[in-house]
Amino acid sequence: MDYKKTYEQWCSDDYFDEKTRAELKAIAGDDKEIQERFYKNLEFGTGGLRGIIGAGTNRMNVYTVSKATQGFANYIIKQGSQAVKKGVSIAYDSRRMSPEFAETAALVLNGNGIKTYLFESLRPTPVLSFSVRHLGCTGGIVVTASHNPPEYNGYKVYWADGGQVPFPRDMEIIKEVEAVADFKEIKKADKEQAIKDGLFNIVGKEVDDEYVKNVKAQLINPDLIKSASDLKIVYTPLHGTGNIPVRRVLKEVGFENVNVVPEQELPDSEFSTVGYPNPEDPKAFTLAMKLADEIGADIVVGTDPDADRVGAVVKNGNGEYVILTGNMTGVLLTEYILSSKKESGKLPENGAVVSTIVSTDLTKAIAKNYGVDYFEVLTGFKYIGEKIKEFEADNSHTYLFGFEESYGCLAGTYARDKDAVVATMLICELAAYYKSKGMTLYEGLQEVYKKYGFYKESIKSITLKGIEGIENMKKIMDTFRADTPEEIGGSKVVESRDYDAGTFKNIVTGESGKVNLPKSNVLYYVLENGTWFCVRPSGTEPKIKIYFGSKGDSIEAAEKNISAALEGVMKIVNKVVAVD
Repeated sequence: MDYKKTYEQWCSDDYFDEKTRAELKAIAGDDKEIQERFYKNLEFGTGGLRGIIGAGTNRMNVYTVSKATQGFANYIIKQGSQAVKKGVSIAYDSRRMSPEFAETAALVLNGNGIKTYLFESLRPTPVLSFSVRHLGCTGGIVVTASHNPPEYNGYKVYWADGGQVPFPRDMEIIKEVEAVADFKEIKKADKEQAIKDGLFNIVGKEVDDEYVKNVKAQLINPDLIKSASDLKIVYTPLHGTGNIPVRRVLKEVGFENVNVVPEQELPDSEFSTVGYPNPEDPKAFTLAMKLADEIGADIVVGTDPDADRVGAVVKNGNGEYVILTGNMTGVLLTEYILSSKKESGKLPENGAVVSTIVSTDLTKAIAKNYGVDYFEVLTGFKYIGEKIKEFEADNSHTYLFGFEESYGCLAGTYARDKDAVVATMLICELAAYYKSKGMTLYEGLQEVYKKYGFYKESIKSITLKGIEGIENMKKIMDTFRADTPEEIGGSKVVESRDYDAGTFKNIVTGESGKVNLPKSNVLYYVLENGTWFCVRPSGTEPKIKIYFGSKGDSIEAAEKNISAALEGVMKIVNKVVAVD
C-alpha cells in the first residue's frame, strides 16, 4: 500500500481515535508531510523504536507502540510458558506521552496473557535495567528518547539479564514486530480486568530501595566522603528522572552540600529551560554554571532525561569552569577505580575494563598499566552489558568498569545499562578525592595525561533529516565503503575496518582478515600518524557521526592532528552532500 492510501485509511478507519484522525485531516494537501508520516513504518531497530511523536506509521503513537509490543509479546510467547509467567517490567521518563505509551505496552502484554510490572511514576533507565533481574522478569521495556529534543519519544526492549537485547535475539524480535501486518491483530486487555486477573501490577519503593543499595555499594572510599562535607556540588536533572534518585544517593553516602538547579528540578516534557536536554551539549549547563558561579561550586553534574548519561563541569587551574567530555570522565573514573583497588589490594587478577571502538584509546593504556584486560566493543552500551553477561557465564573475568564516549558508564553489575546515578556519585567522590589532595578534578585529568600521554578526541555530527536525509546518509557511507581514501589531512591511511562486512585491511602490508565483532554499519580508519576516525549513522538520531582520536606530545599536537583529519574527511563528505 502506498503512503497516500495508508494515510486515507488512517483518516477514515474508526479503529483510530478521533483525535488521531483530526490531526491527520489537518495536514490534507501537504503531500510532503503526509509522505514523511506514512512512507514507511517506524523502524523497530536493534534497540527498539525512536521517532517524532504524532499520527502516522512513521511516528511514535499508541498504535505504533502497540504494534511493537504485540511483536514483542509474540516473541515472548514463543519462548514458552515460563517466559510468559515471569512477565515484563516497564518504566518511563518525563517525555510527552511517556505514561500513556508505557500503560499501552502493559495492556497489550496483558492482552496476550503476559504479566507486567509498571512503575508507579517516572524512573531512570538504569532502574528499569536493574528491575528486570530483581523482579525475575523475562524482559523489560523503557519508554524514553533519552537526550533527544522534546518532539521525540522512544521504546527500548530488554531481556532477562537486564541488558538491551543483543544479536541474534534482537533480529528475532524485529522479525516478530514486522510480522504484525494489521493493527487489528493487536490484543489489548481492559485495565480493570487485567488488574483483577493479576496481570497488571504497579511497583515502586521496594525496587527503588534495592537499586539504591546496589548503587551505594559501588562507592570506592566511603571514609573519604566523611571528610568532604565542604565539597560544593551543583546538580541538574535537566527536567528528567534523575532528580529523586541522584539526590537520595548523594545524601545517603554523605554529600551534604548538594545544590539543585531550581529551574530544572521538576519534570518537564518540553524541557523548557534547555530545549535539547543532552549533557553532551555545553548549553545544557548554562543555568547550572550560573548557579555554580554564585555559590563557588567545586563541581557541576547533570543527567539527561532518563538518567543514563552524565556530564560534568569542573574548575581548571585558573578557577574557571570547563566542561569535561565523556571520554575525560571515563578515563578519570577508570584510573581512580583501578588505582584505588590496587592500593587497597582489591584489584582482581582477572579484572576487566570495557569500552567502545569510538571511545578514547587512553583507556587501553590505563588498563595495561594496572595489568587489567581491556575489551573493545561496538558502539552501544548493550554490548558492554553483553560482556558482563559473558564474564559471569564463563568466570573468565571480573568486570570493573565500562564506559562509552557518549557520556555513559557503569560501575558494578547490578544493572546492564549505563547509569548516570552511580556515575554522578562516583564523579562527586572523585572531586572529593582530588580536593583532599589540594587539586581540582581538572588538575587530576592533567596528571593522567602526564602519566600516559596526551590523548584528544572529537566528534562531528551531521544532521540529515527526512527521506532525503536517509538517502544522503547512505550515499556518504557508500562513498567511504567503495573507495578507501589514500590519505586524509596529509597523512596516509594505513588501516581500514568495515564492521558491516566484518573485515579489516592493513593498507601497508596488504594483510587482511576478519573483525571479531558483530556486524554493524561502521567504517574505521587509522592514519600513519596514529590518528583514527570512524564513520557511522546514529542509531537514535537522524545524523551521521564521525569520531576522531589522536595522541600527541601535547594536547595541542593531538588537536592539530584531529583538525587536519576533520578537514580531510569533510572534503569527501561535501562531495557527496553539502553540509556545514
